[in-house]
Amino acid sequence: MASMRDIKRRRDSIQSTEQITKAMKLVATVKLQKSKAKAENSKPYFNLMYETISSVLCKSGNLNHKYLKAGDSPKKAVIVLTSNRGLAGGYNSNIIRLVNSSLPAADTYVYALGRKGRDGLARRGFQIKADYSEVMNEPMYRDAADLTVELLDAFAQGQVGEIYLAYTSFKNTVSQTPKLMKLLPVELEERQEEDGAKAQALMTYEPDAEGVLDSIVPKYMSSLIYGALLEAVASENGARMTAMDSATSNAEEMIESLSLQYNRARQGAITQELTEIVAGANAIS
Repeated sequence: MASMRDIKRRRDSIQSTEQITKAMKLVATVKLQKSKAKAENSKPYFNLMYETISSVLCKSGNLNHKYLKAGDSPKKAVIVLTSNRGLAGGYNSNIIRLVNSSLPAADTYVYALGRKGRDGLARRGFQIKADYSEVMNEPMYRDAADLTVELLDAFAQGQVGEIYLAYTSFKNTVSQTPKLMKLLPVELEERQEEDGAKAQALMTYEPDAEGVLDSIVPKYMSSLIYGALLEAVASENGARMTAMDSATSNAEEMIESLSLQYNRARQGAITQELTEIVAGANAIS
């Protein structure tokens, strides 16, 4: 059985850990409220953007445009959104596992936004094409737009044939879902009208379809990337808050158990000391 000193030392250590996890939970809770508000306020815009582009392309007939067909290169590019810090439960590992199981490491370039995803995928043999981890500290729409320009240039030059986005979708405080979305070439399912009939009216472009798509597809990509950034930040804070709450609860249970062990050991030591005193007194008398 452990000595009273060992039990007390371990209990004090866990109490220090509990104070840290409790503080981290409070910080994550405050950050979650801000990031959750941003994600929820912007979500209608990005959903409408996706629906609008879907409607436009589905009513456009068979367009022959560079953004609507795969490039010649077998290489794939994937934007991976993770966090720069750990202690967030399975938030980072779920994204790493999703990318690792869905895309071939030998033929995939990783555009990392988050050090945890960058390091995890590098260990699995993925080539890190670019690292924009600092973006995750305070995501802005300009960051998404700049990344879109870089990826579209790589797509146009034939460096990559497909572009994907891996992020964590925020549902609520305790529920986040990792997702892998294909950005290019744009593949959209045929939309249905409210009465169930397929849309028959074709979209007309002015001055031409190619010029319009050259303009709206980059905005479409930037919107999806920025929306994913906001959801990823909210998901990270939600996952960290949940993980720290669980760690704090576990620490409290361990402290309670160790306190009970300490009290039993202390009571045993007192009983033994009293027994030795009584035995000594009886021996003298």
